[in-house]
Amino acid sequence: MNLDDIVPFLPHFQALLNTAATLLLASGYYFIRNARLGLHRTCMATALVISSIFMISYLTYHAKVGYLPFAGQGLIRPFYFTLLASHVILAAVIVPMVLITVFFAIKGNFRQHPRIARWTLPLWFYVSVSGVVIYILGFHVYTGEI
Repeated sequence: MNLDDIVPFLPHFQALLNTAATLLLASGYYFIRNARLGLHRTCMATALVISSIFMISYLTYHAKVGYLPFAGQGLIRPFYFTLLASHVILAAVIVPMVLITVFFAIKGNFRQHPRIARWTLPLWFYVSVSGVVIYILGFHVYTGEI
């Protein structure tokens, strides 16, 4: 089996990774709100690893496949492209935010860590959820097939 055999399955794998990251982020938030620091740390670290695997998979897929036009027509197009634009912009913004948030946690700076995490978590959550919605719209609802 080579990479070309795997590439068609990568969007589905990426959706699973985004779903897992979303669940881990929500769990991590729950655990920190309930002072379960070890479980919070585990969830957030796992979400970071999963999101990193997602990014490798995403870049691999688009390097092989390139751009795929959205097949939806009518009113869904402005909704889809607004969602896509916000997702792409925030996906670029969230990377340094996550790294800074993790840096503060690793350094034990728990004065700065929660200050940036209050912004990082909802944006990261939005990027993960919107990624799944974009996948569903592009690969399951508006496929271009009749």
